[in-house]
Amino acid sequence: MQRWRHPGGKLREEGPQSLSDTELLAILISTGTKGKSAEKIAEDILSKYGSFKGMANQPLEKFLQIKGLGDVKIIRIAAAFEIARRIVKEVLSEKKSSS
Repeated sequence: MQRWRHPGGKLREEGPQSLSDTELLAILISTGTKGKSAEKIAEDILSKYGSFKGMANQPLEKFLQIKGLGDVKIIRIAAAFEIARRIVKEVLSEKKSSS
């Protein structure tokens, strides 16, 4: 039986690996708008760009065209992508120095 209503609850109870890309993005988006949940907004974004990789290469202004995304939500998403880039850079740097 499902005990959570938001992907954050699912993450807490089942772990981050149990979430779909849509659910992970919905956590960053946090709240929806009237008539459109955070998960639906996330689904629309991933449908438009195909994947996180497709999203990562877009200028922030493109996200403003998506109904339900404002500055705060876009800034959260941009920050998450920058954290991911820095992790990848650090991992690649460690691999080079250990070779």
